[in-house]
Amino acid sequence: MLPIMLDLATLKAAYAAGLTPFDLVEEVIARRKASDDPAVFITETADEDLRAAAKSLMEKAPEPNSLPLWGVPFAVKDNIDVAGLPTTAACPAFAYQPEKDSVVVARLKAAGALVIGKTNLDQFATGLNGTRSPYGAPRSVFDKSYVSGGSSSGSAVSVAAGLASFALGTDTAGSGRVPAAFNNLVGIKPTPGLVPNVGVVPACRSVDVVTIFAATVGDGVAIRKVMDGYDAGDPYSRKAVPVGLPGSGLRIGVLEGAEREFFGNAAVEALYDQAIERAKSLGATIVPFDYAPFRQAAELLYNGPWVAERLAAVKEFIGTNADDFDPTVRTIIEGAKAYDAVAAFEGQYTLGHLRQKALVEWEKLDVLMLPTSPTTYTVEAMLADPIVKNSHFGRYTNFANLFGYAAIAVPGGFGPDGLPSGVTFFGPSFSDDALAPFADAMHRACASGMGKDKSAALPDASKVAEPDDGLVTIMVVGAHLTGMPLNHELTGPGGTLVKTCRTAGDYRLFVLPNTTPPKPGLIREPGFAGKGLEVEVWKVTPAAFGRFVQNIPAPLGIGKVTLEDGSQVSGFLCEPYAIEGAQEVTELGGWRAYIASRR
Repeated sequence: MLPIMLDLATLKAAYAAGLTPFDLVEEVIARRKASDDPAVFITETADEDLRAAAKSLMEKAPEPNSLPLWGVPFAVKDNIDVAGLPTTAACPAFAYQPEKDSVVVARLKAAGALVIGKTNLDQFATGLNGTRSPYGAPRSVFDKSYVSGGSSSGSAVSVAAGLASFALGTDTAGSGRVPAAFNNLVGIKPTPGLVPNVGVVPACRSVDVVTIFAATVGDGVAIRKVMDGYDAGDPYSRKAVPVGLPGSGLRIGVLEGAEREFFGNAAVEALYDQAIERAKSLGATIVPFDYAPFRQAAELLYNGPWVAERLAAVKEFIGTNADDFDPTVRTIIEGAKAYDAVAAFEGQYTLGHLRQKALVEWEKLDVLMLPTSPTTYTVEAMLADPIVKNSHFGRYTNFANLFGYAAIAVPGGFGPDGLPSGVTFFGPSFSDDALAPFADAMHRACASGMGKDKSAALPDASKVAEPDDGLVTIMVVGAHLTGMPLNHELTGPGGTLVKTCRTAGDYRLFVLPNTTPPKPGLIREPGFAGKGLEVEVWKVTPAAFGRFVQNIPAPLGIGKVTLEDGSQVSGFLCEPYAIEGAQEVTELGGWRAYIASRR
């Protein structure tokens, strides 16, 4: 029996064990029928068409997992063309039948993925909350009284509820990120221009991005790599020049002072603070920064001339079908009539000045980490104040595409009310791959599960590996810890701290007799049920590692140590004979605590 979440690693393993796409399709059909949210899909792929797609895949590629996304079910936001299914943009009067797939859908199908349906959205992708659709309002999978986030509402819910392995959304102001936060998912927002928009109904054509909702960062990145690549048919398509980030010791910008706005939601603010501490534990350097220029740029998207782009996208249709628009969407789009060409240029000038101010902040940062949304609301509250409350969701999202950034949203845990929150990592243009390892590490450290399944463990197979920086990783447990007497043997040759963490629970710690300064002896005892010991993971050059190991005195040596997350790293271990008669300090939890106890 398949688990709730149909992540790529789970499906790949199931297919290798004998599951077939025919079995998978029947499972999807059953799950769609059992769904308790009738507003997720606008158009479902017919059962027989799904079965035919599985048959076609088996004829084309009969070997299990022989294509990158072999037999993987996905949903598509209904402003993205899928041949054979109508595109509505959540406006029935606008609906048309596309003759061919959008570029991204065609690439995903060629990789073996199966479309299960077109999902609901805020009409014409105008909104961040998911209530602006005549097809109903998809709800948070954790509480049906709350919004699911928008505009890619149905896409997020389809993944979080286990109906699809991944789903496509679009993101102009945050629509590929806010629904991820509200449904405990990962949201991958590529750099504008990295993924083609041909076959996508535009919202703001110059800044629109096709996005991915997935169970893990690794899944999202793998799917994005199938989709991305220059396309001359898209006037805003760009040839990527990948940008790297430090493999360790990331400088992460966080909010401070008056820029920390959560609109009274103390639970989300507490979860953001927890995320900051989590980032520290993973070796990041936390740097408060001035969010003001980013916030001011964000305000331009709806309270500036960019709203005129939304009118440009539907100019002819709204001229003849204004009454077919959602009232809030119509109000926003018709507000564009207040802007002229002069205002458009003035907006560009303002954005340019704000970009320069933002660059000053980037001089002290590698990435930004912001709350994906500062709060959430019930459907009832949103409908009562749709424009103001929707704007709250975009406080930390709207600037991203205007500035051309890459972004990855990851889960950030659950508040006392049982509702999830999230944080988003932002990097420079084309830092998409470089952002992924730390974002993945943060998701794993949060241990919030995947989608609706809060207890699910993230598969090791989907883990995003750190880029190879040519350095050697080493774990230290005693006198080489930060602030301890021998730490200079790491920092002197330029070593950098990667993270502070704990070992697996079956390690014991002893004080070796007759050592100056005092040295620990770490041994592994299979079956020992401890809580793990605090250690640090560092990176050094191969030459420094060689000198370091050469100078280690017996009975110490370097071996593989298992950490609490199940990963293994080279680190200090002790030969068992040396602990005979030695003082055990395991219960203190680490060497630093032992040293403190002696004072």
